[in-house]
Amino acid sequence: MRINVIGGGPAGLYFALLMRRSGVAREAVVYERNPPGATFGWGVVFSGRTLRNLREADEVSHRRITESFETWDNVDVLLRDSKISIRGNDFSGIARLKLLNILQERCAEVGVDLRFNTKVEGIDALARDCDLLVAADGVNSVVRERYAEDFRPVLTAGRNKYIWYGTRRLFHGLTLTFREAAGGVFAAHSYKFSEGLSTFIVECDEQTWRRAGLDRMSDAEARAYLGRVFAQDLAGEELLSNNSRWINFLLVKNERWSRGNVVLLGDALHTAHFSIGSGTKLAIEDSIALFRHFAAGEEVPAALAAFERERRPVVEEYQRAAHESRVWFERAAEHVLMEPLPFAYSLMTRSTRVDLESLRRRDPAFIAAYEEAASRAARD
Repeated sequence: MRINVIGGGPAGLYFALLMRRSGVAREAVVYERNPPGATFGWGVVFSGRTLRNLREADEVSHRRITESFETWDNVDVLLRDSKISIRGNDFSGIARLKLLNILQERCAEVGVDLRFNTKVEGIDALARDCDLLVAADGVNSVVRERYAEDFRPVLTAGRNKYIWYGTRRLFHGLTLTFREAAGGVFAAHSYKFSEGLSTFIVECDEQTWRRAGLDRMSDAEARAYLGRVFAQDLAGEELLSNNSRWINFLLVKNERWSRGNVVLLGDALHTAHFSIGSGTKLAIEDSIALFRHFAAGEEVPAALAAFERERRPVVEEYQRAAHESRVWFERAAEHVLMEPLPFAYSLMTRSTRVDLESLRRRDPAFIAAYEEAASRAARD
């Protein structure tokens, strides 16, 4: 097979790597509009299950990725003057740029043709020039737009504003912090992803964002303002920008996942709210699933149909859970009125993928404290 991939993010690179390494593709070309050292954002998160899939698919890249990991098992919830830790979780963080560099190097080793600084103009011609065209070109996919009548995308914006920063303040675990300012609530999602840096995503509702004047602030002014809001959490460290800007989360769904020899992958195909940390996971697992159908000897139409049948229920379940999580954060102003223990329990179970018994297995001490607090509240 000859494959063309538009988009040099995790989904496109990993699929090209697997197809070329296995010999299923005699030629694989990845077109990426940015240079190899460019990336947006800071750290990304993997779960233990995703890592097992990575090891099975390509042990070499798995080893290089895991050697660069920061790992933790705690979720820390900070509300007012309380900090509650829930143990027994299984997460790892890595710099997004480091992940891309590892996949770029691995692709080059197996013979993938990586073409950076290349903006694709003739999508139709590129599709005719190969057996399979993979559109892994992100949430604003030009391929999805070009064939919108076939894919029939549904795009829905979330209500909260959010921005993706970094910081030299190291958060040893997934830390969810809630601070009140400008008559509203700011939530921060933070975790260490290298020896010296943490991700620090801030979100708030639009009314709070406007009351704070963030809609009128420069980048430096916004970072200074949020530095004051989270002063006790940042411990004197500043927020760092990397093309950071305020946006609304965009939920991407598609009624059809392929047309002819063109298939969508990763964020071009679907998104899941960042509060459940599954965007990169879903993108890479898409790549593995699609590759396996071709590795089994299926022809393009059959492989694309089977890929959609297999992955759609999985993706829809994650999107359902991510929706519940997103709505919880959009209603944070209501939730922060709770006491810290029931607040932390509500936060941990917000997506319904985690329930009382699974939390009891992870951290029996947390559940014992929560149930004791609930019992006291009932007696009072």
